[in-house]
Amino acid sequence: MSRMPMMELFAGELRRLRADAGLSQEALGERVNYSASLVAAVEQCRRAPRDEFTQRCDDVLGAGGLLLRIREALLRESLMPWFREWVTIEQEANTLRNFQPLVVPGLLQTEDYARALYEGAAQFVGEVMEQQVAARLARQAVLDRTAPPQLVVVLDQSVLDRPVGGPKVMREQLRHLVEMGRRTRVHLHLVPREVGAYPGVNGAFVLATLSEGDDVCYLDNQLQGTIVERTVDVNSLRQIWESVRAEAMPHGATLAAISEAAEQWT
Repeated sequence: MSRMPMMELFAGELRRLRADAGLSQEALGERVNYSASLVAAVEQCRRAPRDEFTQRCDDVLGAGGLLLRIREALLRESLMPWFREWVTIEQEANTLRNFQPLVVPGLLQTEDYARALYEGAAQFVGEVMEQQVAARLARQAVLDRTAPPQLVVVLDQSVLDRPVGGPKVMREQLRHLVEMGRRTRVHLHLVPREVGAYPGVNGAFVLATLSEGDDVCYLDNQLQGTIVERTVDVNSLRQIWESVRAEAMPHGATLAAISEAAEQWT
């Protein structure tokens, strides 16, 4: 896959601003507290710029927000075309109800877990993978807002058992889940492995409740995601959500179970 235009633009502007400031890659790295190798990787389009790196470079180089604006455009460009509309909905929602039978939801993933998923499941590599990881992590800022949406997540027990990225990645991911679950607006529920067939085994979905009270749904598949708005389909997914939620453990018991599972990944 060819490089994305915004990635090239960011790299070029970073090189230009650094040169104008009379700084080597090593000197810029020292000033922003990152390695020269990372500066080089971003300038060569081998790594996508992370938020903190971009902010520090923008400040040190006196870019006046230019690098930040380019990065925002880069993240939008990195999203699959069919997913961009859903991300807009996700950012506007008051409540997000998410069922995941296979993996940790994107809004709660650690960087290493997300990278392992993209590498193993989507089979992305190199620059493309880094762009996707950066875009996924950027979505998580919605949970750090002053008034974040309420996030209710139901996970199947198998999510805790699947060794995505290996033991260290799983341990840190599950610890992160517990940390996020202690936030006031985040509620986690686990369907224990003892539960047999239940409606959730048919696949993951998300229900987003918007400010006017309407629900919009998102379904994922092997090719692309689908936004669902037809009333009859939305009502059906609401019923499935209630059935799935009824099989799950309470929030407190779920955090205890995830904490225990995290320490078993050694």
